[in-house]
Amino acid sequence: MSAHVVASIDEVGVGQSKTVEIEGRSISVFNVNGEFYALRNVCPHQGAPVCSGSVGGMTVCREKNIGKLGEVEFIKKGEILRCPWHGWEFDIKTGKSIFDPDGCLVKTYKVTVGIMESEKALAQVETYPVTVNFNSIIVHT
Repeated sequence: MSAHVVASIDEVGVGQSKTVEIEGRSISVFNVNGEFYALRNVCPHQGAPVCSGSVGGMTVCREKNIGKLGEVEFIKKGEILRCPWHGWEFDIKTGKSIFDPDGCLVKTYKVTVGIMESEKALAQVETYPVTVNFNSIIVHT
């Protein structure tokens, strides 16, 4: 498994997403209440760019007693992705379809927040500003 730095935390605010290309795949990173999730940007239904769809929640009706419906409740705010082509819905956190969670899903990827080892090495390297003036390269120490 390879790792790729795709954005800084500031680039993907709460409720936002960023789509990037990694090894030829379109992948979107979502910030759901400060936690990050990554989904392949392909709807399993007909290949739509699913991650360009709307993000919202779900309205459910709780069963009060057998045969009687209870109150309506809005749940999973900011966690449900709707495909822009046909409205198929997926849970951003799991990639699972709302309609058929065991049979239909969008590919998910592990996301971590931190500094990769290669970034740590770069952070320890001492650098100096450089300017180019006509034909001369000038290092400022």
